[in-house]
Amino acid sequence: MSDNIIVLKLVLLGDSAVGKTSLINMYAHHQFKEDYKPTLGVSICVKELETEHNQIRLVIWDISGQEKYDLSRKMFFQGVVGALFIYDITRHATFKNIESKWLEDLNEYGEKDLAYVLIGNKIDLQDSRTVSNEEGRALADKIDASDLVETSAKYGENVEKAFEKLVFQILRNEGIKV
Repeated sequence: MSDNIIVLKLVLLGDSAVGKTSLINMYAHHQFKEDYKPTLGVSICVKELETEHNQIRLVIWDISGQEKYDLSRKMFFQGVVGALFIYDITRHATFKNIESKWLEDLNEYGEKDLAYVLIGNKIDLQDSRTVSNEEGRALADKIDASDLVETSAKYGENVEKAFEKLVFQILRNEGIKV
């Protein structure tokens, strides 16, 4: 194991209340909070990972989905190497905004050729689903996402997998052995 630590800045993007903060809390702290409080501007979380070949420090930026932060949001994209685009499978408008708003923001303000994963969150609410898995897959293909991962931040389902897919894709893009 080398002493080098690879630092990766990741960003979570999506409309307000799609579960960005909940995904981070489940991934980094293995907890889910029922009471929803919108993120004000940006919240930053650090998580350390160790693979067979590398020590990795993830600096995860949870960027508010509220429209009042649209103008200040662009400064948060500097140095980002990967993104998780999150929509709520029960709110079709949040799905539509991935391509029309969040991908546009990333393309305009972020670096070129970033790795990103599309996440359909809240699969624990199957009875209220308005976005099918097939629609999600089609969008992931269309926007050239590394993958679509459907998650439940509430129960932790596929949360680890979503972050891992993104991190491994970034490392592969950088030519780093995983």
